Amino acid sequence: MPVRPLRPALAAAAGAALFLLAVPALPASADATETVTVDPLGRVAGDGTVTLSGTYRCTGGSGPVFVSSSVSGSSPSVRHGIGGTRAVCDGVEHRWENTGRPTSDVLEPGPARVEATLMELRLQGGLPLPRFHAAEQRDITLTKG
Repeated sequence: MPVRPLRPALAAAAGAALFLLAVPALPASADATETVTVDPLGRVAGDGTVTLSGTYRCTGGSGPVFVSSSVSGSSPSVRHGIGGTRAVCDGVEHRWENTGRPTSDVLEPGPARVEATLMELRLQGGLPLPRFHAAEQRDITLTKG
C-alpha cells in the first residue's frame, strides 16, 4: 500500500474545524440548562475599546470552554470580535465580561447587535473541534464610558 503524505489530510481537517467554528448554530445535543445571556447595555470608551457582558451557565466540559462575543454597529454586515473569557462549567450561573478594540471601524455609542457564544474545544482525533453549549444574539445599546 502506498504511503500518502499526512499534510493534505491535516489541512483538510483543520479547514473543517475552522468551518465549524464559523457556524453559529447550536447542535441538537446542546443542553437546555446551558445558557449565555447578553446585558442590554455595553460600553464604548473614548479610545474605541468596547466592553460587553452578561451571564452564562454550563455543565460538564472536558475541554477548555470560553464565552466569546462579537458586535456590529451601524453596518450589520461587519462584525467585530470582542475578547473571550474562560468559563467554569459547574452548573452555576456566572458573570462574563469581554473587552476589546475593533481594528478597523470605530463603534459609536448607540444601537448595536451582539452575539455571545459559549463554546468548548474538545480534542477529537488529535484536533480541537468546537462543541457549542449555548449562544444568544441581542440588540443592545452601547453607552459612552
